[in-house]
Amino acid sequence: MQYKHTEQNPSQTGRRLSDGDTCDVVVVGSGGGGLAAALTAASKGLDVVVLEKSPLFGGVTAISGGGLWIPCNHVAARAGIEDSHEKAMAYFKHCVGERMELPVIESFLRNGPEMLEYFERNTEVKFTHAVGRPDYHPGAPGFAEEGRTIHPLPFDARQLGSEVARLRPPLAEMTFMGLMIKPGPDLKHFLNVFRSFESTVFVARRLLRHFRDLVLHGRAMDLSNGNALVGRLAKSAFSKGVRIYTSVAATELVRSDGRVSAVRFNAGFGSGVLNARRGVVLSSGGFSHDIDRRKALFPHAPTGLEHVTAAPKTNTGDGLRMAEAVGAKFKSDHTHAACWAPVSVVPQRDGSVVPIPHLIDRQKPGFIAVTREGRRFVNEANSYHDFGIGLAAACKDQPEAFCFLIADHPTIRRYGIGAVKPAPIPIGGHLKSGYLLRGASLGELAERAAIDVATFEATVRDFNRDAAGGKDPVFGRGDNIYNRYNGDAAHRPNPCVAPITEGPFYAVRIVMGELGTFAGLRIDEHARVIDQAGTPIPGLYAAGNDAANLMGGDYMSGGSTLGPALTFGYVAGCHLAGER
Repeated sequence: MQYKHTEQNPSQTGRRLSDGDTCDVVVVGSGGGGLAAALTAASKGLDVVVLEKSPLFGGVTAISGGGLWIPCNHVAARAGIEDSHEKAMAYFKHCVGERMELPVIESFLRNGPEMLEYFERNTEVKFTHAVGRPDYHPGAPGFAEEGRTIHPLPFDARQLGSEVARLRPPLAEMTFMGLMIKPGPDLKHFLNVFRSFESTVFVARRLLRHFRDLVLHGRAMDLSNGNALVGRLAKSAFSKGVRIYTSVAATELVRSDGRVSAVRFNAGFGSGVLNARRGVVLSSGGFSHDIDRRKALFPHAPTGLEHVTAAPKTNTGDGLRMAEAVGAKFKSDHTHAACWAPVSVVPQRDGSVVPIPHLIDRQKPGFIAVTREGRRFVNEANSYHDFGIGLAAACKDQPEAFCFLIADHPTIRRYGIGAVKPAPIPIGGHLKSGYLLRGASLGELAERAAIDVATFEATVRDFNRDAAGGKDPVFGRGDNIYNRYNGDAAHRPNPCVAPITEGPFYAVRIVMGELGTFAGLRIDEHARVIDQAGTPIPGLYAAGNDAANLMGGDYMSGGSTLGPALTFGYVAGCHLAGER
């Protein structure tokens, strides 16, 4: 059965949205935070409507890795992994410092584990912990080597029925012919498909099932990563009677008797007002595509355009502007206004481009990143956020922050690079489009990329001298547990370091991007939006990237966006139901 997208199809209930409709709770945005709020409120007996500006639901969550960072969670505990509130708070204090808002952090640490247990007991949302995945700052007080990052279990999209047509698919360039590959063991099987009989069998089974789904359904049905998380949240929400209206843009908050009581909207059939007896939750994805806010808050983007994001184009800061119009406080005093990430831009046949975050290649042995001057500037195996901080600093006085990710031929055929897949997938198309640059020698590659030739050759020569023994004395790549987790455990002596020696040589241009914005609406411990005077605005809540990041502009571990998003979505749902 091939599923077709139907505009403004609300849910299995078949009810249409009309001007003057009334429900208990209106949720603006259908990413992880919004769906968590909707599911929680509906599970507690409230009538909930979700308004989604895009034709597809799922937001940036649907194209993410799907990880949640939740200290002291029961998912890790049942695997025998110990954690404590004291350790988690010590880690927060180290990472956030003077920007800590203690009541909000305490609420997150208390309610995050509760949220997970509630969802696992009462919904289709199930999790497993990311085996061996550490926090991002090894050596910091309270750092955990494992257990705080959890992933959704895979999900069979057939359970969504016709609603699967409205589920935002993952970025095609980050899949194999639409097949979603989970990080960790699954990815290792795909990288070792020609090196291990076990991996060959695993990959063959996955591909056969996937190709069958393409024939029968026109898309992948075995969901993983963020697609699985959204699929599970949506399936559970639909079963509780939640109506998700897509292609409906919220435009204004309506106040009456001192509280937010309705949302004005625009849709293909016209405009109207949707009344909310209990309140409104804003979770519209932050301001990734708001050029004016980027110009004001991103130092590397003085015009707002020197930045690339993989977030849906509908994430234009609508929730923030609506909240500010009713007096909300926009909090922007973070050390960084977004979770930075290195991004490459993949040209498409129709002339458009697709941004690809570099999350799994640069940590592998045989890669380095260099500026246009030909110099390394960062430990390439550190977190995407730290990589972005390093890139911005290296290009501080230049018109654009960009670099090149460099590898030799055996390396990119082993691991791929950005949108370029490992062998045996051909690379010719990427060479033809100019996405992938190639040179027979290092000097030729530098000339094609407009990198300073002499400095670049010296940089690679110096790097290779130490890399031959698995060392990186300049940046210490591979010296900590987080670096090694993302490397290739089969490569010795250092899973993150290998010399760059066998031509031809390759480069992909990397620019500054992000995985979500940090600056946002100030909330309290109940997810209520705070006004300019420091008082909660009655009837108004925020979760996800519409809410100010509670980590002060740091990125503490994998899932540091989705963990708080789902937690405060849950908190908002509970408070709306009168349970907080």
